[in-house]
Amino acid sequence: MNGPIPALPAWMVLLRLSAATVVGCVIGLNRELCGKPAGMRTHGLVALGAALITVASLDLAGAESAAVLRTVQGIMAGIGFLGGGVIMRDESHQSVHGLTTAASVWVVAALGIACGAGQWATSVIAVVITLALLVLGEKVEYKLRLKRNPTVTHTSSTQGQTPRL
Repeated sequence: MNGPIPALPAWMVLLRLSAATVVGCVIGLNRELCGKPAGMRTHGLVALGAALITVASLDLAGAESAAVLRTVQGIMAGIGFLGGGVIMRDESHQSVHGLTTAASVWVVAALGIACGAGQWATSVIAVVITLALLVLGEKVEYKLRLKRNPTVTHTSSTQGQTPRL
């Protein structure tokens, strides 16, 4: 393709950035309800930022797809630092906490990129799978812990409340 790609119309930019923000907030709401350190606002901002960089790079790079791919690569590498900030090691229990939230921040950045690029079907499918994994995965893990060790009590950040099964 020769020549620059015309800039996206303002309504399309608004749609892409808004969709990314909503997607991030929905996934962040799950983390918020579980009392995790990175919640709705953090996830919403990560998705918005990733979408913004993607939309801007699509506009600036024009037909040069390699430049857009380098931008995506930079977003995904850089977001690891933010995700690393929610991972904590607990020496007293010799355990690590925050890995799921860090992974959800990384996925939200990818969702922001997909929304920013206008990949709607991919975004919807990924949101459904992500939410299913976060919501149903916790319940499955809880049941597996009970089977392995029936005397284990549930100690999530919901102050010891047993999750609804």
